[in-house]
This record gives sequence, structure tokens and C-alpha cells, in this order.
Amino acid sequence: MKIKVDLHVHTCYSYDGLITEKDLLFYAKKNGLDSVAVTDHNRIDGALKLSKEKNFSIIPGIEISSKNGHIIGLNVQEPIPKNLSVEETIDKIHELGGLAIACHPQALFKSSLKLKVSQKFDAVEVINASAFPFKYSVEQARKLACSLNLVQVAGSDAHYGPEIGLAFTLVEAELDSEEIVKAISKGLCQPFGRAVPLKLRLKREILAFKTRIK
Repeated sequence: MKIKVDLHVHTCYSYDGLITEKDLLFYAKKNGLDSVAVTDHNRIDGALKLSKEKNFSIIPGIEISSKNGHIIGLNVQEPIPKNLSVEETIDKIHELGGLAIACHPQALFKSSLKLKVSQKFDAVEVINASAFPFKYSVEQARKLACSLNLVQVAGSDAHYGPEIGLAFTLVEAELDSEEIVKAISKGLCQPFGRAVPLKLRLKREILAFKTRIK
């Protein structure tokens, strides 16, 4: 079966996330997703809590701040230290049985890996709905993935509920975290998505600002 999975979502457990558990479930279902990977910044506790949800498939993950840029550890159950080298971070992810994904590798204004992406990665996030400039980021990330013969995936990088599912990965797998990860590692997936609309970006920034000054 083919399932729609957003592989990059931040909740309120991230320092810059606005998405509550209620928001996550509501928008994931509303936008036709079958599963979501919770990938908070340098934290795994929220993802582990949400992965116990019985009415929707949640894959635990983490977005790690390595020395050279951000890396997603998909389907890991333990925290991974930040500020390690790219290679050390990938090794830690693999030791925990997870997949190492180079997220938004060519986006501006994000902590992107650029040319630090290597064949040690399991996949490249070629479509990131929050990446800027969107078309350039997608084109360059695709070129990078193709040059290294790496699996291509997509995620919204949502920090605000309505952004969930704007980018997603279509995976040929059963609706189970282990099976989804296994299918991605084999390349049984396709990335899809579009950019977060400007109005939605602005609304998110306004809400984030109001949250910070409370």
C-alpha cells in the first residue's frame, strides 16, 4: 500500500514550535496524511510521548544541530547530542537503528549542510515546504541527491499546524514505523510538496512573536 507521510514536523517541544498534540492530529488528518514524523530540535521527549498515540501513526524523530548543519534522525528512541560532527551524528543515528536524513541541505536562512552531505546519509530531504527560496532549494537538493545516488524524501518542516502536510513522502509500506523506515531505506518512496504560502508564513511569525513576548 502507498501511504502519505510528513517526515519533518516540529511541535511545541521545539523552542520555535507552535504545534500542540491536538493541532498535530487535527491537521495531519485534515490534510490527508497517514503518518507524521515528529522531529523537534535536539529533543526526543515530545516525539516519544506522541508516538504512543493509538489513533494515528507517529514516527519518533529528532532534528539534530550538528557542527555543520541540521540532520534528521528518523525513528530513534533516544536523544542524540548536538554539536557533533556530521559523521559522528550519522553514526549515532545508525547506532540507534534510525535513518539519517540531510534536511533542507541547500536552503538559505536555515542551518543547512550544503556540501557536507555524503553517501553516509540514508536520504536527502529534496522538498522542504518551508525552504527559501523554494524552487532553488528543491532543484539544488535534487541535484545533490542524484549526484550521490541517495533516496529522495520530503517534509513540511511545519512549526504551525496548517503547514503540516504541505510536503510529504509517498511510501510503499504498511502503516508501521519500522516498515515505513525500512521502505524508505530501500528507496520505495517519492517526494511531493509545495511551498508554505506567504500569508501562512506571516501568520506563523506573528503567532510566534506573540508567544515569545508572553
